[in-house]
Amino acid sequence: MPKTIRIGTRDSQLALWQAKTVQEQLEHLGYKTEIIPVKSTGDLVLNQPIYELGITGVFTHTLDIALLNEEIDIAVHSFKDVPTILPKGIIQSAVLKRGNIRDTLAFKNNEEFLAQKDAIVATGSLRRKAQWLNRYPTHTIVGLRGNVNTRLKKLEDNKDWNGAVFAAAGLGRIGLTPENAVNLEWMVPAPAQGAIMIACLESDKETLEICSALNHEETEICTQMERAFLNKLEGGCSAPIGALAFIKDEEIHFHGIILSEDGTKKVEAKRSAPLRKHSSIVDECVEFIVERGGKNLVSKTALKPQKTNIFSSKTLSEGQKDLFADAIKVESSDFIKTTPNRIKTSILKKTHENVIVTSKNGVEALLNNCAAEDLKFKTIYCVGRRTKKLIEQKIGPVKHSAKNAKLLAEHLVEFLVGTEVSYFCSDIRMDDLPIILTKNNITVNEISAYSTKLEAPKLPESIEGVMLYSPSTVQSFLKNNTPNCVAFCIGETTAKEAAKHFKDVRIAKIPTIESVIKMVNEHYIAKDKNND
Repeated sequence: MPKTIRIGTRDSQLALWQAKTVQEQLEHLGYKTEIIPVKSTGDLVLNQPIYELGITGVFTHTLDIALLNEEIDIAVHSFKDVPTILPKGIIQSAVLKRGNIRDTLAFKNNEEFLAQKDAIVATGSLRRKAQWLNRYPTHTIVGLRGNVNTRLKKLEDNKDWNGAVFAAAGLGRIGLTPENAVNLEWMVPAPAQGAIMIACLESDKETLEICSALNHEETEICTQMERAFLNKLEGGCSAPIGALAFIKDEEIHFHGIILSEDGTKKVEAKRSAPLRKHSSIVDECVEFIVERGGKNLVSKTALKPQKTNIFSSKTLSEGQKDLFADAIKVESSDFIKTTPNRIKTSILKKTHENVIVTSKNGVEALLNNCAAEDLKFKTIYCVGRRTKKLIEQKIGPVKHSAKNAKLLAEHLVEFLVGTEVSYFCSDIRMDDLPIILTKNNITVNEISAYSTKLEAPKLPESIEGVMLYSPSTVQSFLKNNTPNCVAFCIGETTAKEAAKHFKDVRIAKIPTIESVIKMVNEHYIAKDKNND
């Protein structure tokens, strides 16, 4: 049976339009599809310009995580929002034929304000801001965030605003281009503006092959050049850099520009070359701009480092570290060290009617003692989706899983009264599950599958927050540290334990490390805004 391709997208009207466009093209080729909308940090935080958020790929992180967690098969992006370096394991699988590349000015009444000394124009883009001030240095630029619909409404509601700048493709695709609107032919667009990009896992060869049929070669060539220009100048997707490549009569034309944030300085370069003989164009333009001090303009507009310190109670991968906002300094180490215990052969060889495993450590300890095929587990219950996934990969099907031990116990009470369970756990564990089960006439046979050591280091007093992933990490932290910081918790059970000691406790929306990271980013975004 052919697979159903799960299409991940932001949930704005424009993003959904783009996802549906990809969906239509895939279904035209005979593939089944499903659209899965998610919210990004860029959609959730609307009170700051994008360039102040301090997050590379502010509109793409959430979809990256969904891809890496295999919750979706492809991610559909506005290509201009995508960082020039994709996360490890994710690759560009296709670029659709490009739409309108231009920026558009939506204005009130008429365009007479353009000739006036004082005018107010709204945009959340640093690139648009810089180019506008370069052309109209006496005008005032105000921040504008949100989806297309929200921004148009803000323009309408703010009576003192003269106009606002949008991507022409965004307005046109959802049929919202105002009557009072004009394309800004003089404004150099963002690299890859007007293009839709599809990303998927590098390891997913089947999906890569499927998506390749949607790729538009001319758009791919042009956007690749524009993004290479951006990358070589070391600018993120919000830097004051514009780039445009287009093909006409078998010749490629390229225009790159970089400005200071206030628009007072500008360096630009233009080059042309025959198609297929254009490989040096971007390098030539970058060299021209660098020689004239253009690269310094990027460093001057970069975010100033902020003294923020976060410590993770679990060692983070490089990919996970890359998810943090640029201004956040994060360190990590394992607060908990586990070692599998030797479980008696007589225990493992006997048949267990009802088995409970509450962590991946428990699964790994079992497999360290016994081959999976030798385990005689009739019905398995567990805590956590990752534990469930590991059990089903290595041992067998899971009857029921829950977010935490308490919820699992409450579920089991409905079905197992008068029976017994085999509980493979750590020598250090929470009491909720055995207490609830015992009170409800369910016999709990505890088997210590692994030992837990609390080994949190002494952290500097400057630490502003600690990321905690289990009640045991809370206990480990407290051995050598005082709870005078924010506790960023992966779930309710961890938060419950943290709340006994910490004054400020936050709970991730989803019980994943990536969700905790997102929570940390959002905390500092809000904090910095309040300090402005």
